[in-house]
Amino acid sequence: MTRIIEHLSDVSGRYDALFVDLWGCLHNGHEPFPDAVAALQQFRARSDRGGIVVLLTNAPRHRQSVARQMQRIGVPDDCWDTITTSGDSARAAMYEGAVGSKVFFIGQPRDQSFFDPLKIIEDPVEITQVPLDQAEGIVCTGPYDPMADPAELRPQLLYAKQKGLKLLCANPDIVVDRGETREFCAGAIAALYSEMGGESLYFGKPHPPIYDLARRRMAQLGDVPDDRILCIGDGLHTDIQGAMGENLDSLFVTGGLSSSETGTNRQPDPAALAELLKREQSEPSYAIGFLR
Repeated sequence: MTRIIEHLSDVSGRYDALFVDLWGCLHNGHEPFPDAVAALQQFRARSDRGGIVVLLTNAPRHRQSVARQMQRIGVPDDCWDTITTSGDSARAAMYEGAVGSKVFFIGQPRDQSFFDPLKIIEDPVEITQVPLDQAEGIVCTGPYDPMADPAELRPQLLYAKQKGLKLLCANPDIVVDRGETREFCAGAIAALYSEMGGESLYFGKPHPPIYDLARRRMAQLGDVPDDRILCIGDGLHTDIQGAMGENLDSLFVTGGLSSSETGTNRQPDPAALAELLKREQSEPSYAIGFLR
């Protein structure tokens, strides 16, 4: 049964590492959440033994790009140790040839860093971006317009399905909240493509590849067994489902994507939370209104 807690410190003594989501937990795309920053700083600086904080994000970019974004919006460096992104996991698959060498790109210009060289892959496939009618596969980092209905891409996706193209999804999130604005992510396009009968490939939360990468990054900092890892996030279908699939404990931040369904003000309404978790067949270890 999910236990509602007041502060991360109520349970953090049981864990040596945290896998922490970014959007909705640590920041809102515009500014950091001070209480969340303080909680992570406290975890890393605890007197008995310092904890490891792995930022685990479905951002469709490499970790250096995410680090620069956090610096721009004011997230301090001392609240985290390393970053694992869906983008890095998906980039590795792309350079290993998962969708061929000639790819059609769906995304915004700012996500072109997805195609930066990846040194960890030996003999990478040489990737060329081409028009859809010349493509061997599709790389999707997100919609061209995050405010537009993904169904606007249906004609291109239908053509791609008829050609038998695989779609590499760099961010399995369906939506994300940027401040007070809800935007569509690559996961919405991949879900539509799958519904149409196309094949979508996923590498971020809740799918195993990103957790494998997170463990490798964590291992460079310390040896932490799975039962000493706590996953933190506001996405039931990404953060919590992924943790459950990996048999890792989890803390559900209810004041993010599910704030209305959980009746969260400062803390979730217990009855509303229980109803949501029953409906979604989800069972996080703990729940909290906002990370603090």
